Amino acid sequence: MIVDIIDTENTLSKEQVSLIKNVLTFAAKKEKVVQNAELTVSIVSNEEIAILNGQYRNKSEPTDVLSFQLDDPFHERDNIPILIGDIIISIDKVKEQSIRFNHSFNRELLFLSVHGFLHLLGYTHDNIAEEKMMFQKQETILKEFNLERK
Repeated sequence: MIVDIIDTENTLSKEQVSLIKNVLTFAAKKEKVVQNAELTVSIVSNEEIAILNGQYRNKSEPTDVLSFQLDDPFHERDNIPILIGDIIISIDKVKEQSIRFNHSFNRELLFLSVHGFLHLLGYTHDNIAEEKMMFQKQETILKEFNLERK
């Protein structure tokens, strides 16, 4: 899978960019996403994500992560890349939530990356059962990637 990272805030290190790419590739293999899949992860400010949240969800406040699904991640097309979609992460929320939840910046960054990715695959947390399934899947991926909550 190809993961493009756009860091509009120029805050991520090369190691953090690699971590995002590696955890999403790992998650894609676990979820049996087609190999020729592509997605983009954009790192933005609270101001930018609030604008997008207002445009697409009618909530004019910053959120931590948004996902915009494009193609079906489970069905290949003849040698045509599958553009799964876009994940937008607020770097300000990563900082805030890592402190609030008392874990590392990298863990929060990867948690939101995986969370957004699972949304691209169709997982939601619209009710208690769906939320439980999605969050269990998230935690399993992070644990197997050696990023357990501490």
